Amino acid sequence: MIDKLSWVAIYPEIVLLVMACIIALVDLSTTDARRTRTYVLTLLTLAVVAVLTGLAANEGKTAYGFGGMVVSDPMGNWLKCFATVALMVTLVYGRPYAADRDMLRGGEMFTIGMFALLGMFVMISGSNFLLIYLGLELLTLSSYALVALRRDNAVASEAAMKYFVLGAMASGFLLYGLSMLYGATGSLDVNEVFKIIASGKVNHQVLVFGLVFIVAGLAFKVGAAPFHMWVPDVYQGAPTAVTLLIGAAPELAAFAIIIRLLVEGLLPLAIDWQQMLALLAIASLLVGNLAAIAQTNLKRMLAYSTIAQMGFMLLGLVAGVVNGNTYNAQFAYSASMFYIVTYVLTTLASFGIILLLAREGFESEEITDLAGLNQRSPLYAGVMAIAMFSLAGLPPLVGFYAKLAVLQALIASGQALYIGLAVFAVITSLIGAFYYLRVVKVMYFDAPVTASTVSAPRDVRTVLSINGLLILVLGIVPGGLMTLCAKAIVATLAN
Repeated sequence: MIDKLSWVAIYPEIVLLVMACIIALVDLSTTDARRTRTYVLTLLTLAVVAVLTGLAANEGKTAYGFGGMVVSDPMGNWLKCFATVALMVTLVYGRPYAADRDMLRGGEMFTIGMFALLGMFVMISGSNFLLIYLGLELLTLSSYALVALRRDNAVASEAAMKYFVLGAMASGFLLYGLSMLYGATGSLDVNEVFKIIASGKVNHQVLVFGLVFIVAGLAFKVGAAPFHMWVPDVYQGAPTAVTLLIGAAPELAAFAIIIRLLVEGLLPLAIDWQQMLALLAIASLLVGNLAAIAQTNLKRMLAYSTIAQMGFMLLGLVAGVVNGNTYNAQFAYSASMFYIVTYVLTTLASFGIILLLAREGFESEEITDLAGLNQRSPLYAGVMAIAMFSLAGLPPLVGFYAKLAVLQALIASGQALYIGLAVFAVITSLIGAFYYLRVVKVMYFDAPVTASTVSAPRDVRTVLSINGLLILVLGIVPGGLMTLCAKAIVATLAN
């Protein structure tokens, strides 16, 4: 008999699943080329789910359901809330783009997007290896379908095939690592695995062997070097609306499973996985920032930028356990959570501008396509400039505070190695500032390619303005969001 608490733990997932099925059926009778009814229903559903998860997170309670397989805690609920809002914003930005490219012949973009979000929810809520993996597969299979949504586009089909092949390999890595842990501990439950490893009765070499494959699989999911090879090709090849869909909200779910697996399940092995994450972070910062300088394609540049940003996020996870003590854990992990949330917020704005500038038959993917944007539309040039400055880490924008929080966590450890990592991160960020500032220079100082003004639907214009304003406001007063992340992480560590 399944108790009432189990259903309470997953009610946002139930609402999302039921409504996704209903919307898929409603869409069958929709003849409108822009899928207005499907679009409105999807946004209303996502708004309700965001409110439900936000209220659950605000209560600050942790509940387990289905025999401990599912956990509903503040960190998970806030990440679900942010992922839902990110998907809503993505659909607002992406709908005009998709309509111009005949991608709305069916409502697949909306319904598959909701199933992808359901996969993220399952990943975030999973407290069991099998459940986490099922959520991951639901998300990745939905992502493959979305990348190939433009069936008549050879570039998109090629990107989907690359994503599918490399994604299957990464899933295999993760599954093999989880199976090794199951073989060593005899349990699939994350909390039970933690207790068994902490007892010290399991062969350490077997655990580390499984850990290597788990970290490799997780590194692929966040796009960290040297497992980054899919990111530039998929970002460039996928329709821009889909690029934003797979590049924003899923990063929050990827962060969640890193916390669930490495922190909640494998914290006794922190000395091992922190070293692996440090190497991944160093490689990501180097590869991402240096390769981005050479790019002329804006989406490809932002893909390499993502690799570098994920390297910075991983640095926060590196400094959690120092000499066996976890006193720095809440600061380090909350800094990483703050970083990933603010990164997603900034990514939404930057890709929102690319989607806005794209017209029927014209993608606006090259950096030169932004030439003279300030003369054509000062508002949108301003939003893009704010996004670029934030990604570069310039004050007073939220990207600066996110980087500062991670650097403070590294320095607070008091370890020479981590302080060295902080210095390295600052140097690579200075290198990275070049390609972000180049975009701003093109918008403000280059002659415009076309004299036409930029027009946008009212919903896109409103959301984009709020998006840009949030990047600025959260940079000036970051305390609220930082406190929220800290409380969520403390509640998770206390379980």
